[in-house]
Amino acid sequence: MIQQLALQSAGAGVGVFLGLLIGLTLRKRKGRTEGLLGNSVILTASAAGGLALVVMMAINYFANA
Repeated sequence: MIQQLALQSAGAGVGVFLGLLIGLTLRKRKGRTEGLLGNSVILTASAAGGLALVVMMAINYFANA
């Protein structure tokens, strides 16, 4: 069941990760690094993508319950 929820929700997690990776990379090149976790674009994008995955899993779980 968890695997099925993860597969159904993976698109949102990957989309948020890629979008933030591009956006935060451009932002960091301009010198604006406030708001980054550990001053790292990859870490911040990964955390946001993981959070989006968990939120979408919860939404899919309650929508199918």
